Amino acid sequence: MESASGGASPSSTLPLDATNMEAPPVSSAAVGSSQPPSRYESQKRRDWNTFLQYLRSHKPPLTLARCSGAHVIEFLKYLDQFGKTKVHVIGCPYFGHPKPPSSCACPLRQAWGSLDALIGRLRAAYEENGGRPESNPFGTRAVRIYLKEVREGQAKARGIPYDKKKRKRTAMVAAVRGSGAAVSGGGVNDDHKETSTGASVASVSTAPLGLTTSTTTV
Repeated sequence: MESASGGASPSSTLPLDATNMEAPPVSSAAVGSSQPPSRYESQKRRDWNTFLQYLRSHKPPLTLARCSGAHVIEFLKYLDQFGKTKVHVIGCPYFGHPKPPSSCACPLRQAWGSLDALIGRLRAAYEENGGRPESNPFGTRAVRIYLKEVREGQAKARGIPYDKKKRKRTAMVAAVRGSGAAVSGGGVNDDHKETSTGASVASVSTAPLGLTTSTTTV
């Protein structure tokens, strides 16, 4: 993959084990908390460390201050080699088929939902570690456009329109909310139940990045 900055991208053998990477600065909120970090916070930390390692391994090496939206897109493309979601290419007999009868030689990619969730975590981590919102490379228009193209391309290739998946998720949330409203006297705030349930449903549709877990689709 060619570098957006004109240099060569890191080797495909870049280690993705966050335990071997330098940890980012710990925020004051984390220091003052005695509770262990949530799953989201732990994943966000691993993602941030992975991105910092990517910048250090870049040829030539990149600093966070020089990182742009183009470099973020390059990083997302680099991660495709570790993906586990089958994306059929044009010309494949299974292009556009949601449930192909057999396997094919089409490439594996990172699922759009995984990339979208990853960018959300990195955008938050950037600002939590001293970055300014107006210079956040993860929130640039170029990155949003790229994610939209990935979403639409994967929807066509796999025959699973994003709008259809979104409607299913909305229906599930509505059903859970309806059942929650029917429960009385539990002493639990309904708004809290809806928020917790909504987060759980969303996590199913936007699985963590393939660096840790991912779903294989043939």
